[in-house]
Amino acid sequence: MSILGTRVLRTEDPKFLTTGGEYTEDLVDERLTGAAHVFFVRSPVAHARITGVDLDAVRAAPGVVAAYTAADLADLPPIKPGMGLKDTMPQTVLAGDVVRYVGEPVAIVVVEDPYQGEDMLELVGVDYDPLPVVVDMRDAAKDEIVLFPEVGTNTIVTYGEELDEHLFDDCEVVVTRTILNQRVAPAPMESRAAAAVWGADGRLTTWVPNQGAQGTKAVLAGMLNVDAAQVRVITPDVGGAFGAKFGADPEHAAVAWVAKALGRPARWAETRYENLLAMTHGRAQYQTVTIGGRPDGTVLAYRLEVLQDAGAYPRIGALLPSLTRLMTPGTYYFPKVESFARSVVTNTTPIGAYRGAGRPEATAAVERAMDLFAAEIGMDPADVRRRNLLEPFTEPHANGFGALYDSGDYPGALERALTAAGYEELRKEQAERRARGDVVQLGIGLASYVEVTGGGAESGAPNENATVEVHPDGSATILTGTSPHGQGHQTAWAMLASEQLGIPVEKIRLKWGDTDLIPKGGGTGGSRSLQQGGAAVRQASIELLDVARERAADALEADPGDLRFDVDRSSFTVAGVAQAAVSLASLAERERLFVHTVFTAPGATFPFGAHVAVVEVDTETGRAVLQRLVAVDDAGVVLNPLLADGQRHGGIAQGVAQALLEEVVYDADGNPLTASFADYPFLSATEVPNYELVDMVTPTTYNPLGAKGIGEAGSIGATPAVQNAVVDAVSHLGVRHIDMPTSPRTIWRAIEEGSGR
Repeated sequence: MSILGTRVLRTEDPKFLTTGGEYTEDLVDERLTGAAHVFFVRSPVAHARITGVDLDAVRAAPGVVAAYTAADLADLPPIKPGMGLKDTMPQTVLAGDVVRYVGEPVAIVVVEDPYQGEDMLELVGVDYDPLPVVVDMRDAAKDEIVLFPEVGTNTIVTYGEELDEHLFDDCEVVVTRTILNQRVAPAPMESRAAAAVWGADGRLTTWVPNQGAQGTKAVLAGMLNVDAAQVRVITPDVGGAFGAKFGADPEHAAVAWVAKALGRPARWAETRYENLLAMTHGRAQYQTVTIGGRPDGTVLAYRLEVLQDAGAYPRIGALLPSLTRLMTPGTYYFPKVESFARSVVTNTTPIGAYRGAGRPEATAAVERAMDLFAAEIGMDPADVRRRNLLEPFTEPHANGFGALYDSGDYPGALERALTAAGYEELRKEQAERRARGDVVQLGIGLASYVEVTGGGAESGAPNENATVEVHPDGSATILTGTSPHGQGHQTAWAMLASEQLGIPVEKIRLKWGDTDLIPKGGGTGGSRSLQQGGAAVRQASIELLDVARERAADALEADPGDLRFDVDRSSFTVAGVAQAAVSLASLAERERLFVHTVFTAPGATFPFGAHVAVVEVDTETGRAVLQRLVAVDDAGVVLNPLLADGQRHGGIAQGVAQALLEEVVYDADGNPLTASFADYPFLSATEVPNYELVDMVTPTTYNPLGAKGIGEAGSIGATPAVQNAVVDAVSHLGVRHIDMPTSPRTIWRAIEEGSGR
C-alpha cells in the first residue's frame, strides 16, 4: 500500500510539543557567545523632518555598548524596492532627514543585557519638525500632501489601460460599489529577530526567521552593499510567517551592520508592540466594483478598480494590485471585463505580502459584486453564480489578464458545497426567522474562488531543487530549497522519498535554510512548496534509484535490466535469484550515494473551491457569530490529508478573522490605534465552529504529483463567504453592503442608518 494519500502524523511535532523548537531569539550557538543586543529607537510621529538626534546621554549610560544614527550607517545604500519598481522613493536602514510612519527606525542602541534595552531607548533625544500627514489612501491619491516632494506624486505604479466608457452599454442592470479590503497585521506567533556574526574570513553568518534563506541572502547582501558570497543566512525554526517573512527588513541589515561595527556578535528580538507597529501589514485596498447584466442573472460586464495603500515606502505591497488584477474575473465567464489599479504611498507602515497576497482581494471583490448584482435583480446568489461560472475544463483556460488556469470544475465545487451545507433547508430556516421577526437572524454566504499558486522561484521558470542522500546506516537526508514555517515539510518530503526508496519516514531527515549548504532555492510562499519542492524530492529519489541500480548491478554481477527494487526491503534483487540482494544502505557504504536535481514546472497551477458560511446576527447588538463553515478546496491530488486539513483550518481561521474582527487602525495623525493585542482583535479556537471540509480532487498535469497549492485557499474562500453571510443576514432590513471587519459596531450602524443602501 502506498504511503501517499494517507494521514501520516507529523514527525516534526514531538520536538515542538516537548523540548520546543529552536528559534532565533533563544538560539544557542557558540559563534554568538558574547553577543550584544540591538534595540531600535522608532519614530513616534507619522511624518516629520528630523532636526536632531542626541545620543550623549545614552552613550554614557552603564551597560550601553554603542548608539548610532543614520549618519553612522551612511555606507549602506538605500533599500531597493525591487521587482521592477523604480527607486524613486528610497528607504534607508535608519531614517535620516525625514520619517514617514510611526515605528520607522531612527536610531540604534546596543546594550550588554537585553533587559536594559527598553529603558535605554528613553535616553535618546530626537527632535522632530512635524510635516503634514496623509493616512487615507484616497487622500494620498489626490497628491495634496506628497511624501516624496522630489517625485511630485504619491503614485508608485499603475496597472491597466484607460477604462472603456461603453463597457456597460448593453446592460439593463448596473450596480457599482466601493469596498474596503482593510489593512491587517500578519501577527505571527514568533515576531521578527536576527543574530549576526562576522568571521575572520570577512564573511557574515546571520540567523533570520524567514520563508526562504536564499532570497533573504540576496536582499541582505544588497542592503549591506556586499557581495552575496560574503553572506551566509541560516534559518532556524520559524514560528509563522504568512508572507511577511520573505526577504529581509531594514532591522535585519542593521543587526548585521552593528555586528561588523563592533567586531562582536549582535542579536535582536522584536517585541510584540514593535511587531504590530513595524512589521509589514497586509491587504489595504479600496476596490470599486461595477457589474452589469440582465435581470435573468446573466452578467455581461465587470469592472474592478483597485487603489492600493502601499504604506510609507514601496515594498511588495505596492505590487499586490498586479496579482489582484491578474485574478479579476475569478471563476466566472464575463463577456466583457476590465481592471485598473494604482498603488500609492501613505504615512503608514509599509504593506507586504500576507496570506494570498493580492489574490484574496480579487476574490473578495468579485464575490461581493456577485451578491450585489443578485440583490439588485432579486435573485438567489447561488443561482446567479450557477448562471455565470465557467464550465468544467481540462485544457488551460486564459482569463484575459495573463492567467492560464490549468484545470477546473467550478460548478462542481459550488454544488458540492451547497449540498453539504443543505442550502435549500438553510434558506427555509432563514425565511421562517424573517417571518417571525426574530432578533437573531440567519445569514448564508457563498464564495466561489480560484487562485494562482506556485508561480515563481528564485529566478526563471517555476522550479525547485532537491538533494536526496542515502547513508550507510539506512537513513536518508533531504536538502530542499523550500523552507518550512509550520506546513509540515519534514513529514511530507519524507513520505515522498520513502515511497520511492522504501526508507521509513522516521529515518529521513530534512535540511533547509542554510545558504552554504543549499545555495539555490525559492523558499516557501505562494503555496509552491509541494508542487515544486515536493516534485523535486520525488524526482531526486527516482534518479537516485537509477544511480543505485547501476551500482547494484556491479555489486551483484547482473544486468541492470534484471534487477528489481524491493521497496519493502529497500534493496535490489535479481529476478529469479531470491538470495541475491543488495540494499541501498550497503551501496552507500561502498560509495557516497546521492542525487541533486532540479524540477521545473511548465507554469503556475490554479486551485479552486467554494465556501458556504452560516452566521447568526443579533439585530439589536450587531454581534455576528459564525455557526458553520463548509469548505470545498480542490488542490489537486493530496499527499497527506492531515497536513492539507491543517493548512485549510489555519487559512479559514485567518479569513474568518478578517471578515469579522481584524483591522489595523490609524488616527488622522497617523498614530496606530491597534499596536497591542488588547486593541487588535483576533479569533481564538473558541470563536470558530468545527469546519466542514469537503473533498474534491481535480489533478493538474503540471507536476507528477498532480498537486496544486493549498496554503492560501482557506483565507481566500472564507473571507468573502463570511462577509456575504453577514450582509445576507440583515439584507431584508435594507442593507446591501457592510465593509470588513463586520464588527458589531459596523453591523449595528448599517442596520440603524441603512448605510448599506
